[in-house]
Amino acid sequence: MKCVVIAAGYATRLGELTKNFPKPLLKIGENTILGRMLDDIDRIPEIDEHIIITNHKFASIFEDWKKDLHYSKPITIVDDGTETNETRLGAVCDLLFAMDKLHIDDDLLVVAADNLLFFSFQEFVDFAKEKQTSCIMCHEQPSIEKLQRTGVVELDANNKVLGMEEKPQVPKSHWAVPPFYIYLKKDLDLVRHSVENGCGKDAPGNLAHYMVEHTTMHAWPMSAGRFDIGSLDTYYEAVEKYGK
Repeated sequence: MKCVVIAAGYATRLGELTKNFPKPLLKIGENTILGRMLDDIDRIPEIDEHIIITNHKFASIFEDWKKDLHYSKPITIVDDGTETNETRLGAVCDLLFAMDKLHIDDDLLVVAADNLLFFSFQEFVDFAKEKQTSCIMCHEQPSIEKLQRTGVVELDANNKVLGMEEKPQVPKSHWAVPPFYIYLKKDLDLVRHSVENGCGKDAPGNLAHYMVEHTTMHAWPMSAGRFDIGSLDTYYEAVEKYGK
């Protein structure tokens, strides 16, 4: 299984802090946002490589960061060639770009690079092995307002995904979907042809939504919380809460 980190965005909401520096490499205490995530993922036996997809503007910064790491699994940096937010490929196209460039034909753990997590991805991998299907994560979100800004899934009693909606005005459940996914090798052909068949390009949730409609998916209810770093305020809050 390959760990694929989507890290090609320009984090414009963080202003000057990320004008010339990638958000995933911002420090939280002595570690980076991405480093905290990879510390966990690197320990998963099924993972044999970390693939980080970034843009041309930040690729050299990721390469420099990589030199000081001592993970047990190799790290490959993929440069998608873009240099501005206006010309970005979008998360789905970045994934397809890396799959094509590296000739990837393995199970994939696909993760966004801007969250602090309070559980292990090992639990997610174990869930996918048990279900033998591609999988998404979910968590209970009581706020209707927040559900209207994210992906929302309906599940059956066995956590099979019955349907998914992006940013629904009238959510059909309280199961929100964070940006973490497992796509099995048997479903990669669907992934490869997703955009040409109408899948949205920009958000990773677009691909999850597309896959739910074209193959059997299950959703793992997160066993603990996460902290989403999406703005200057949330970054400084994370530094204050978790960087000591």
